[in-house]
Amino acid sequence: MITVADVRALARTLPRTTEHLIHDRVKFRVGAIVYVAFSRDEQTMGFGYPKEQRNGLVAAEPDLFFLPRASDLRFNWVCCHLSRLDHAQMTELVTEAWRMVVPKFLARQRLGD
Repeated sequence: MITVADVRALARTLPRTTEHLIHDRVKFRVGAIVYVAFSRDEQTMGFGYPKEQRNGLVAAEPDLFFLPRASDLRFNWVCCHLSRLDHAQMTELVTEAWRMVVPKFLARQRLGD
C-alpha cells in the first residue's frame, strides 16, 4: 500500500514542490497550485489530471480511480484509493501531476523529455 511517506519521498525530488498541512490534509504544491492532496484519513489521494481524460481513467479502473466531489469537477483533478495503488502507478501519477503545474522547461530538465 502506498503511504503519504512514499509520495513525500518522490515529491521532495520534484523541483519547486512544497508540502503543506491545510485543514488536517497533507498537500503538495508548486507555488499556489496543489498537484497532490490526501484525504484526512490518508486513505485516498487526489491529483492533477486532465479533465478531458479523467472519465476514461475512472472507467478503465473503477476500483482504483474515482471522480472528485462535485465542487471540484471544474478542476483538472481525479482521486484514487491508496490501498489499490502500486509504486509504479504512484510515481507516474504524481510526476505527471507535477508536470502539469511547472514550466515546460523545468519538466523537460527534470524528466528529460
